[in-house]
Amino acid sequence: MRTARKGSVEMPAFMRQLVKETEKRVSSFFKGGRGGAAEGEQPGDGEREEVITSPYLDRPVLDKLTEEGCARWGLTYALGSMQGWRANMEDFHNCVPQLGGELADWSFFAVFDGHAGSSVAQYCSQHLLGQILATGGMRSEDDPERVKGAIIEGFLQTDKHLLSVTRREGWERGGTTVVATLISPYYIYFANCGDSRAVLCRSGQVCFSTEDHKPYNPLEKERIESAGGSVSIQRINGSLAVSRALGDFSYKGAENRTPTQQMVSPEPEVCVVERSPADEFLVLACDGVWDTISNEDLCAFIHNRLRVCTDLRDVCTQVIDLCLYKGSLDNISIILLCFPGAPQLSAEALHQEAELEDLLESKVAEIYDELCARGEEPDLLSVLTVLASTVIPGLPPGGGIQSKRNCIISAYYQQRETHKPTLPNGLGGS
Repeated sequence: MRTARKGSVEMPAFMRQLVKETEKRVSSFFKGGRGGAAEGEQPGDGEREEVITSPYLDRPVLDKLTEEGCARWGLTYALGSMQGWRANMEDFHNCVPQLGGELADWSFFAVFDGHAGSSVAQYCSQHLLGQILATGGMRSEDDPERVKGAIIEGFLQTDKHLLSVTRREGWERGGTTVVATLISPYYIYFANCGDSRAVLCRSGQVCFSTEDHKPYNPLEKERIESAGGSVSIQRINGSLAVSRALGDFSYKGAENRTPTQQMVSPEPEVCVVERSPADEFLVLACDGVWDTISNEDLCAFIHNRLRVCTDLRDVCTQVIDLCLYKGSLDNISIILLCFPGAPQLSAEALHQEAELEDLLESKVAEIYDELCARGEEPDLLSVLTVLASTVIPGLPPGGGIQSKRNCIISAYYQQRETHKPTLPNGLGGS
């Protein structure tokens, strides 16, 4: 099973069956006993335990939504998203590689991570860009201060309009974080509101990343307490895990305070980075990614994958799988934007990848045979346990053994098929 390939990224039927048979046992191995907390609100002390619906499924939903495209100035992009272990899919996105008109060389991308429902995230994915453009602050001359002001005003106006919609539709408890980027011919604008994150890779290293807005951050905590709230168990009033978001109007009712002074602020943090020929790629992702992998590790992993993959959608799906296998219990969404300076397919890297997968297949075969020789049942978990303690050279940087799980599972079932007892002629027929 080679990594550099084209074609469908949907979960094949045989893989579904493998997951059905092994997921509960094997996922605990990769997760290392890691637990997870819900992104949005937790039930209060007064609620009865028996009426609480679990935010998690017994088995993850592995189907992936993918999208790809390009801009005329050389940008290519791909999106990947998956529901995962969550009971509902609450992530949305917006990919506009060319804005049109005098902004034809501008691009806009955003990830919206909803909580307490998906309605607010969906609404904002459909209206935020329009509100930013409606300010009139974005023009062909590309004035960074004007653009920053337009982005901030666009967020505030989206939240204002959202308030009337939520009252009409009954979405008062819902909210969404947002991480977005506007790319002009000269600058990259980053807008972050919440704990989704953007990372820019330049010359093989993390050049810039946004800062998460968490209630326990000193400035965020000060605003929350000034608005009459508190921070306990790292959440606002012990409930909400983010300190900036669109929606969440039950946290925005403090009298005589502006929208940006409420417990939950809709104001994004906007940063500007001048573009460089050394820019390689940019990642926008929800916290379902960042809860399991660092900025540096993800940058290293994607840098490596771009040298062996012909399809950016495949890179996105590999990142999603990696985060799942590392223990992410959340929805997982990622947008990968590649600049003209991004790493290119490499014959040497492809050869190394093929050698690695051949090595893994041989290691699985050795472990399988050793377990059989000792009279032990060579189930998948046993094989993985032995393999995890084995030194494997050439694993993808930032990915480790988890990033090759699909290859390992495929090799294991090949061994099972090879060792399947052969019935004598005439027996076992129907």
